[in-house]
Amino acid sequence: MPLTFADIVANPRKERQFLWLIAIMNFTNIVDFMVMMPLSAYLMRDFGISSAQFGVLVSAYALSAAASSLMLTSIADRFDRKTALLLSYAGLIIGTIGCAVAPNYSTLLIARAVAGFFGGVQGSITMAMLGDVIPDARRGRAMSLVMLAFSFSAVIGVPLSLYVAGHSTWRAPFIGLSVLCIALWFVAHWALPAMRTHIREGKPTGVWRSYMEVLSNRNHFWAMTMSALLTLSGMIVIPYIAPTRIANEGLTESQLALFYIVGGAMTFFTRPLFGSMSDKYFRPAVYYWLVMFSGIPILLITHPLGGGMPMQIAISVLFFIFVSGRFVPATAMVTAATTPHMRGRLMSLNAAVQNLFLGIAAMLGGAMLTTLPSGRIVGYEAVGCVAVLFGLASIWAGYKVRSVS
Repeated sequence: MPLTFADIVANPRKERQFLWLIAIMNFTNIVDFMVMMPLSAYLMRDFGISSAQFGVLVSAYALSAAASSLMLTSIADRFDRKTALLLSYAGLIIGTIGCAVAPNYSTLLIARAVAGFFGGVQGSITMAMLGDVIPDARRGRAMSLVMLAFSFSAVIGVPLSLYVAGHSTWRAPFIGLSVLCIALWFVAHWALPAMRTHIREGKPTGVWRSYMEVLSNRNHFWAMTMSALLTLSGMIVIPYIAPTRIANEGLTESQLALFYIVGGAMTFFTRPLFGSMSDKYFRPAVYYWLVMFSGIPILLITHPLGGGMPMQIAISVLFFIFVSGRFVPATAMVTAATTPHMRGRLMSLNAAVQNLFLGIAAMLGGAMLTTLPSGRIVGYEAVGCVAVLFGLASIWAGYKVRSVS
């Protein structure tokens, strides 16, 4: 039976069905973004491109997602959430199919931009839907369940994609992902209820007035500042984990896959725990402790320690638990920082901010690193220290965010 809005709010079983559907759709979106980085060797070989050109492929997704999220800010709360989700997911499918059939680098670049344009929008719409449907008292746990999509992508999505690519072609993961997305689109079209309550609560405003309405609210400003600093803290480090594990720690590609699988698997247990803690305790305090603890694995992963694979696995577990876990209370804090009729706009603008600072963080981290003639990468220690400072600054911003709804 299709879900109704009243069912989701009143029936715990229906609520779980809704959350799992949204989580699986979110999983495909995250895999679509993450799978590009481990496929770099295949793409550089087949298209004859440099590492710099591959970097453009990765950044095209994030920058396009930032642009679309910024555009959506002015209109996000004027439409039914279900319709907006289905349209954005259809665009993601088109972009993913484009990646699967791209005959050359230029076409692949366009396809990645299309996927990012709609993928970024889909993520912000999803969070707005959760904020509208799930009561604040259960929102942290709901967010943690949907954000388990990240864990699934690290444990299942990316390793499976690499296995398929290694036994066939790099196009195969995109083909499989496209098929799964098409099936999910039809399930969502049938199962999800219309979500229009936010439209009745607010009157449509002009584009510039809509931007100013979001930006002029100090609570929104601090929520987005926290998101920006948190993104900088993570993404200045994360893109360079794989190359430094191989170049500096001597891990093989198969060991690197295990690094991600074990670390990601632990978050299946810790993310729901952090979500429950976010609902039970003062969220800024939960966020504070997670950021403080995350500084330990950030410094460990950016400083050469030796110890072989056991040490790397231990660091991976700590990194995945605390660095990714910070986003659970942070996301719940952002969704609660506004009223329902402005939530879509805030989440869209926040997504734009996150994607913009994702690109900035990746470029900043790369600028701080140097590859020696021996192949060793130096400067990662400084990157880790800067990441910790960004995290501490995000705590300061987080304590200024107030829960509104």
